Amino acid sequence: MINELKLAVLVSGRGSNLQAIINKIEAGKLPAKIELVISDQPEAKALQRAKKHGLEDHIVQREAFADQGTFEKKIFELLKEKNIELIVLAGFMRILSPNFIKNYPAKIINIHPSLLPAFPGLNAQKQAVDYGVKYSGCTVHFVNQEVDSGPIISQRVVPVKVNDTPASLSERILKEEHKLLPEIIKIIAEDRIEIKGRKVFIK
Repeated sequence: MINELKLAVLVSGRGSNLQAIINKIEAGKLPAKIELVISDQPEAKALQRAKKHGLEDHIVQREAFADQGTFEKKIFELLKEKNIELIVLAGFMRILSPNFIKNYPAKIINIHPSLLPAFPGLNAQKQAVDYGVKYSGCTVHFVNQEVDSGPIISQRVVPVKVNDTPASLSERILKEEHKLLPEIIKIIAEDRIEIKGRKVFIK
């Protein structure tokens, strides 16, 4: 029997990817347990979702701390207390420092709304529409010390329509995010990931 993977989900916004993970766990289709939901935004809708499902949640605002180091120290303490095995960045709008990341090698994943390495950073959907690409999508990758540049685990392709706006493209990409992120967490829980340099293999 596969043990439940202990997750911490870090969020800043509405938490639709958090909800997708919750739904799969509650349906018995994902061998994981969300031990913590951490938000840097007290008004994040994701916190309401966490409370609705009886999950432990914490607000850790950057502004409440003297610097990035003490802010991250608080998050680290929460993670350590729960023996977290995988950190999922699901719309978390803060960049974690190299010092934080080195404590969790290949234990932090992020979902990004483009086919990386294309369009990293903010407003990826707008970047894709403005550039005129024919396909975009989403990427789940391991987090390393550079923004949106860690080893890619998996991607989903979404065609860009002629009349797409950033909002309409975002909506279609999000549907694929909701499928892909829980799928990758399941693969990690089943220990089916192998990393060789920049390449990630799914066994």
